[in-house]
Amino acid sequence: MRRTLDSVVAQTVPPALWVIVDDGSTDETPQILAKYMARHDWIRVVPKPDRGHRAVGPGVIEAFYAGYDSIDPAQFAYSCKLDLDLDLPPRYFETLIRRMQDNPRIGTCSGKPYVRQNGGLVSERRGDEMSVGMTKFYRRECFEAIGGYVHEVMWDAIDCHKARSLGWIAVSWDDPDLRFEHLRPMGSSQTSIYTGRRRHGFGQYFMGSDPLFYLATCVFRMAEPPVILGGLAMLQGYVGAWWRGERQYEDAELRAFIRAYQRRALRVGKARAVAEIEAARAHLANPES
Repeated sequence: MRRTLDSVVAQTVPPALWVIVDDGSTDETPQILAKYMARHDWIRVVPKPDRGHRAVGPGVIEAFYAGYDSIDPAQFAYSCKLDLDLDLPPRYFETLIRRMQDNPRIGTCSGKPYVRQNGGLVSERRGDEMSVGMTKFYRRECFEAIGGYVHEVMWDAIDCHKARSLGWIAVSWDDPDLRFEHLRPMGSSQTSIYTGRRRHGFGQYFMGSDPLFYLATCVFRMAEPPVILGGLAMLQGYVGAWWRGERQYEDAELRAFIRAYQRRALRVGKARAVAEIEAARAHLANPES
């Protein structure tokens, strides 16, 4: 947490306001946050009672809105949902803002996460067609157009698909000024990394992902630690949700949009499939509204 705090304080363009939600911490977090808040008047801490258990997905968004609901969004051009386990490069926010100013159709964007392995930084291999969940940078008009975040696992993919369906661009870049260190492995869990991978599989089923596309995703992820088993756990989570008849995201039209994109991506690749959608739906976005 201190590394995240220090990296945000050191930004060339720091936030106008940083609302940090203390979601029921039981360690020294409140005391540490109080020291930073005393030194920087643009840091505000919102305490939230401990719910008594960890709720990944819905709990993350619940905590986000505890902070977001405390501000007047109309006062800000951009918002960023930011986890407290990141080490950002100093020009991170400056670079994102400049690129959004250069292209008014960009509704949400981010840099790329890296994790430290064997003394070096290794990419988490996140696609260019999504802003990553741990640092979602949004244009206010786009965030309002999609109706904010869904209170469920896979909220951080549903939002990008929704934005793209409305004509906005969702994107992430792998540039030196935008590469940040993720201090916990993506898809991990307080129980085990396999629990996190299975949870991801459930989330993909909830979102309505095409089975063949998700199978290809699982095979792609089998090259990452835990090798083979991590990808199999992802597949187990998806198949298990299907077998149990778990509910899916209620927006059937968006689910169909997601599956159509994924099937097209299997044939022509993600980059071309996304470019086709962006071209076909360019008339829908209204950045000036």
